[in-house]
Order: sequence, then structure tokens, then C-alpha cells
Amino acid sequence: MILADLHTHTKYSHGGNSPAEMYAAAQARGLEIIGFTEHSPRPLGFDYTNEYRDKLTRHLPDYAREVLEIKAANAHGPCRVLFGMEMDWLEGQLDFTRASSTAYDFDYLLGSVHFIGPWGFDDGAQPWKDMSQEECEAQYTRYFEAWERMLASGLFNIAAHPDLIKIFSVEQFHVWLAKPESLALVRKGLAALRHSGMSMEVSSAGLRKACREIYPAPPIMVMAAEMGLPISFASDAHVTDDVGYGFARLASYARAFGFREYTVFDRGQRSVYPI
Repeated sequence: MILADLHTHTKYSHGGNSPAEMYAAAQARGLEIIGFTEHSPRPLGFDYTNEYRDKLTRHLPDYAREVLEIKAANAHGPCRVLFGMEMDWLEGQLDFTRASSTAYDFDYLLGSVHFIGPWGFDDGAQPWKDMSQEECEAQYTRYFEAWERMLASGLFNIAAHPDLIKIFSVEQFHVWLAKPESLALVRKGLAALRHSGMSMEVSSAGLRKACREIYPAPPIMVMAAEMGLPISFASDAHVTDDVGYGFARLASYARAFGFREYTVFDRGQRSVYPI
């Protein structure tokens, strides 16, 4: 059974609900831990079509204050709060990322790749529709090269949605992933994850996206299991209905690959819970 959702967002980025509403949803679903991981700020040049950067930057102190108030009020309650952030790995922006990761006294940090160079590849499906298989595969390779650099940085605790890159091109992605050289590239990233003491997120968010598939895909789960990597669970919730979404399915999925426990990070300490 999964009782910790370690990846959630709020109205202060592109979510739809307040921290208090997200917390109430976690309580209603019987979760024992909810991690608030609002997006990190981004510098200009790493932009989305429907950009929320200004709102997020303006309200980041409000987000931190509200989450910490909920955390303090429920320190001994049935659902514990962890204060985190989802940090974007942006090429050439290591100093910016380091500063963002220490802006508050976070309990833990997610690391994720949403940008290949300056392109936010999850911004919409159209660019992917216009790509050939070869062009898609070049982007997958660039993504996992950046992913490895992110994991090797040592800045983060959990690798969020490891194969997010498949979001708008899942069939092409599986063609690429079946190749020995692609598996070797992903395995190299997983080795960096293990060396950095991180866990790999298993996320139901893909079930709600165009790919209609759990993150990460089965071949990556197989490699992670073979390497004995720790995993964590998440919904990547952006509204209250998403909190704890598909967790029974995630539990079955993980157990099918031999996983029997999951990891929660809290201020550098790793706790393990049975699935």
C-alpha cells in the first residue's frame, strides 16, 4: 500500500488548488505523508507558451509560508507534510539551480528535466507530430544525456518522472528504447542516480497524459530492479482530484518488477515503507 505522495503542485504555478485544499485531499484519501513540491523559478530564456513564471516568483513566499504553516499544524496529525520543490535542470544554469535549491530549508528536492536546451519539450504535442522517428530519437538521446548530468549533480533526492520525454510520442519512444545503445544510455543515468543516493520516482501522472503510460516504462523498471534502486511514488497532482491518483495501480506495477518497498526523504534522512 502506498501512503506517501511526494510530488504535488498548487495554484501558485499551473495547479488549480491551494496548499490547504491539496492537504485536505491527501487526508481524505488516507495518505500518511504528502510532499509539496512546487516548481522552481526559471530564468528568462527557458519559457513556456502559457507561462506561469511571474506568478510563481511573486507568490513563492506565500507558497512556502502556507505549506510550513500546514506542516507545523499537523506535525502530530494523521497526515504529515513535507516541504519540497521540483527543481528544473536547465543546461548552463547550475549556479541558478544551486541558489534555488537552497532558497528555503527544504525537506527534500525533486530533480527533473523539462527542457532540452531552451525548448520546453512538454509544452505541447505539435512539435512532436512534425518530427520523424530519427528526429524524435535525437531528442530522446539529448534528454537522457541531460538527465544523467542532472542525476550526477548531487543536488536532488528523487528523480521525477524519469521518462517524461515520451509524453507526446510514446510509440516512437518505445522503438528507441528497445535499442541496446538506448538502454545503455538509460542505465548510465540510473547508475548516476544510485551513486548520488537518490530514489527513482514511479508516477501515475503519465496515465493522465497523452502517453497514457506510467512513468517510467517497463524496460526502465526492469533495469532499476536489477540494480536494486530505491523508488518513491507520486501523482504529480495539479488539482485535488489528482492527489494519490492511481496508487493501487502503481503498487501493482512496482510489485510486478520485484519492488517491495518505497523511500521517503526528510531532511537528508531516508525512510523505507512497505508497498
